[in-house]
Amino acid sequence: MKANLLWVDLEMTGLDPAEDRIVELAAIGTDWDLKEVLRYTATAKVDENLAKRRMTGQFWTKNKRLKKTLLKNNLSGQPIDQIENDLVKIIAKNFSKQTPIYLAGNSIHQDRKFIEREMPLLNAKLHYRMLDISAWKIVFADKLGVEFKKPETHRALEDIEGSIEEFKFYLEKIGYESS
Repeated sequence: MKANLLWVDLEMTGLDPAEDRIVELAAIGTDWDLKEVLRYTATAKVDENLAKRRMTGQFWTKNKRLKKTLLKNNLSGQPIDQIENDLVKIIAKNFSKQTPIYLAGNSIHQDRKFIEREMPLLNAKLHYRMLDISAWKIVFADKLGVEFKKPETHRALEDIEGSIEEFKFYLEKIGYESS
Protein backbone atom coordinates (compact mmCIF):
# COMPACT_ATOMS: atom_id res chain seq x y z
CA MET A 1 0.00 0.00 0.00
CA LYS A 2 1.32 3.44 -0.93
CA ALA A 3 0.52 6.77 0.68
CA ASN A 4 -1.06 9.76 -1.09
CA LEU A 5 -1.26 12.29 1.74
CA LEU A 6 1.61 13.41 3.94
CA TRP A 7 0.04 14.74 7.11
CA VAL A 8 2.52 17.03 8.85
CA ASP A 9 2.42 19.10 11.97
CA LEU A 10 5.26 21.24 13.25
CA GLU A 11 5.80 22.87 16.57
CA MET A 12 7.97 25.95 16.25
CA THR A 13 9.55 28.51 18.54
CA GLY A 14 7.03 30.98 17.07
CA LEU A 15 5.17 31.73 13.85
CA ASP A 16 7.74 33.84 11.95
CA PRO A 17 9.55 31.59 9.42
CA ALA A 18 12.37 34.13 9.10
CA GLU A 19 13.10 34.24 12.85
CA ASP A 20 11.66 31.08 14.38
CA ARG A 21 12.68 27.45 13.99
CA ILE A 22 11.06 24.02 13.95
CA VAL A 23 11.40 22.26 17.30
CA GLU A 24 9.16 19.24 16.77
CA LEU A 25 7.93 17.43 13.67
CA ALA A 26 5.49 14.59 13.16
CA ALA A 27 4.34 13.04 9.91
CA ILE A 28 1.76 10.41 9.08
CA GLY A 29 1.35 9.12 5.55
CA THR A 30 -2.09 7.84 4.55
CA ASP A 31 -3.88 6.70 1.46
CA TRP A 32 -7.07 8.49 0.37
CA ASP A 33 -9.13 6.22 2.65
CA LEU A 34 -6.98 7.57 5.51
CA LYS A 35 -5.36 4.21 6.19
CA GLU A 36 -1.98 4.83 7.80
CA VAL A 37 1.07 3.84 5.78
CA LEU A 38 3.84 5.55 7.73
CA ARG A 39 4.47 7.41 10.97
CA TYR A 40 7.48 9.54 11.88
CA THR A 41 8.29 11.87 14.77
CA ALA A 42 11.39 13.85 15.62
CA THR A 43 12.65 16.63 17.83
CA ALA A 44 14.82 19.21 16.14
CA LYS A 45 17.87 20.66 17.86
CA VAL A 46 17.54 24.45 18.01
CA ASP A 47 20.02 26.91 19.45
CA GLU A 48 18.99 27.11 23.10
CA ASN A 49 19.38 30.89 23.27
CA LEU A 50 17.26 31.36 20.15
CA ALA A 51 14.56 29.07 21.55
CA LYS A 52 14.42 30.91 24.88
CA ARG A 53 14.45 34.30 23.15
CA ARG A 54 11.69 33.40 20.66
CA MET A 55 9.42 31.33 22.92
CA THR A 56 7.90 34.37 24.59
CA GLY A 57 4.56 36.13 24.50
CA GLN A 58 0.97 35.28 25.31
CA PHE A 59 0.93 31.79 23.73
CA TRP A 60 4.01 30.64 25.61
CA THR A 61 2.85 32.25 28.87
CA LYS A 62 -0.44 30.36 28.57
CA ASN A 63 1.37 27.10 27.65
CA LYS A 64 4.24 27.04 30.18
CA ARG A 65 4.24 23.24 30.51
CA LEU A 66 4.50 22.82 26.73
CA LYS A 67 7.37 25.31 26.57
CA LYS A 68 9.23 23.49 29.35
CA THR A 69 8.74 20.11 27.61
CA LEU A 70 9.88 21.39 24.22
CA LEU A 71 12.96 23.08 25.71
CA LYS A 72 13.84 19.87 27.59
CA ASN A 73 13.35 17.74 24.46
CA ASN A 74 15.51 20.18 22.50
CA LEU A 75 18.55 19.04 24.49
CA SER A 76 18.42 15.62 22.81
CA GLY A 77 17.14 16.85 19.44
CA GLN A 78 18.61 16.10 16.02
CA PRO A 79 19.86 18.60 13.44
CA ILE A 80 17.02 19.61 11.11
CA ASP A 81 18.93 18.38 8.03
CA GLN A 82 19.14 14.88 9.55
CA ILE A 83 15.39 14.91 10.21
CA GLU A 84 14.80 16.09 6.65
CA ASN A 85 17.00 13.32 5.20
CA ASP A 86 15.24 10.66 7.29
CA LEU A 87 11.83 11.91 6.19
CA VAL A 88 12.80 12.07 2.51
CA LYS A 89 14.01 8.43 2.70
CA ILE A 90 10.76 7.34 4.35
CA ILE A 91 8.75 9.16 1.68
CA ALA A 92 10.72 7.45 -1.09
CA LYS A 93 9.75 4.05 0.35
CA ASN A 94 6.11 4.81 1.02
CA PHE A 95 4.89 7.07 -1.81
CA SER A 96 4.63 6.17 -5.47
CA LYS A 97 6.89 8.15 -7.79
CA GLN A 98 3.95 8.46 -10.20
CA THR A 99 1.54 10.24 -7.86
CA PRO A 100 1.84 13.67 -6.26
CA ILE A 101 2.61 13.99 -2.57
CA TYR A 102 0.02 16.28 -1.05
CA LEU A 103 0.87 17.96 2.23
CA ALA A 104 -2.12 17.72 4.59
CA GLY A 105 -3.04 19.15 7.97
CA ASN A 106 -4.66 22.05 9.78
CA SER A 107 -3.42 25.50 8.69
CA ILE A 108 -0.78 23.60 6.75
CA HIS A 109 0.17 26.73 4.79
CA GLN A 110 2.02 27.99 7.89
CA ASP A 111 3.92 24.73 8.32
CA ARG A 112 4.75 24.82 4.60
CA LYS A 113 6.54 28.18 5.08
CA PHE A 114 8.85 26.54 7.61
CA ILE A 115 9.35 23.48 5.40
CA GLU A 116 10.28 25.75 2.47
CA ARG A 117 12.87 27.55 4.58
CA GLU A 118 14.32 24.73 6.69
CA MET A 119 13.73 21.60 4.60
CA PRO A 120 14.21 22.39 0.90
CA LEU A 121 14.73 18.73 -0.10
CA LEU A 122 11.41 17.77 1.46
CA ASN A 123 9.73 20.81 -0.03
CA ALA A 124 10.90 19.79 -3.51
CA LYS A 125 9.11 16.44 -3.12
CA LEU A 126 5.77 18.04 -2.25
CA HIS A 127 3.07 19.04 -4.73
CA TYR A 128 2.15 22.72 -4.74
CA ARG A 129 -1.45 21.83 -3.84
CA MET A 130 -2.22 21.05 -0.22
CA LEU A 131 -5.11 19.57 1.73
CA ASP A 132 -5.81 22.17 4.41
CA ILE A 133 -8.38 20.90 6.89
CA SER A 134 -8.88 24.40 8.27
CA ALA A 135 -10.65 25.30 5.00
CA TRP A 136 -13.13 22.48 5.65
CA LYS A 137 -13.49 23.75 9.24
CA ILE A 138 -14.50 27.20 7.98
CA VAL A 139 -17.09 25.88 5.54
CA PHE A 140 -18.65 23.45 7.99
CA ALA A 141 -18.68 25.86 10.96
CA ASP A 142 -19.56 29.14 9.23
CA LYS A 143 -21.79 27.91 6.42
CA LEU A 144 -23.31 24.73 7.81
CA GLY A 145 -23.15 25.31 11.57
CA VAL A 146 -21.34 22.01 12.13
CA GLU A 147 -18.29 22.04 14.37
CA PHE A 148 -15.66 19.47 15.20
CA LYS A 149 -14.13 19.85 18.64
CA LYS A 150 -10.49 18.85 18.55
CA PRO A 151 -8.26 18.96 21.61
CA GLU A 152 -5.42 21.45 21.16
CA THR A 153 -2.40 19.71 22.65
CA HIS A 154 0.16 21.63 20.60
CA ARG A 155 2.17 18.45 20.27
CA ALA A 156 2.91 17.51 16.69
CA LEU A 157 1.78 13.88 16.67
CA GLU A 158 -1.44 14.41 18.62
CA ASP A 159 -2.31 17.41 16.45
CA ILE A 160 -1.94 15.35 13.25
CA GLU A 161 -4.01 12.52 14.63
CA GLY A 162 -6.67 15.11 15.49
CA SER A 163 -6.55 16.57 11.98
CA ILE A 164 -7.07 13.14 10.42
CA GLU A 165 -10.02 12.48 12.74
CA GLU A 166 -11.43 15.88 11.86
CA PHE A 167 -11.17 15.15 8.12
CA LYS A 168 -12.92 11.78 8.67
CA PHE A 169 -15.69 13.64 10.51
CA TYR A 170 -16.21 16.03 7.56
CA LEU A 171 -16.12 13.20 5.02
CA GLU A 172 -18.79 11.33 6.98
CA LYS A 173 -20.92 14.49 7.05
CA ILE A 174 -20.92 14.57 3.24
CA GLY A 175 -21.79 10.87 3.07
CA TYR A 176 -18.38 9.42 2.26
CA GLU A 177 -17.63 6.07 3.83
CA SER A 178 -14.10 4.68 3.59
CA SER A 179 -13.66 1.18 2.26
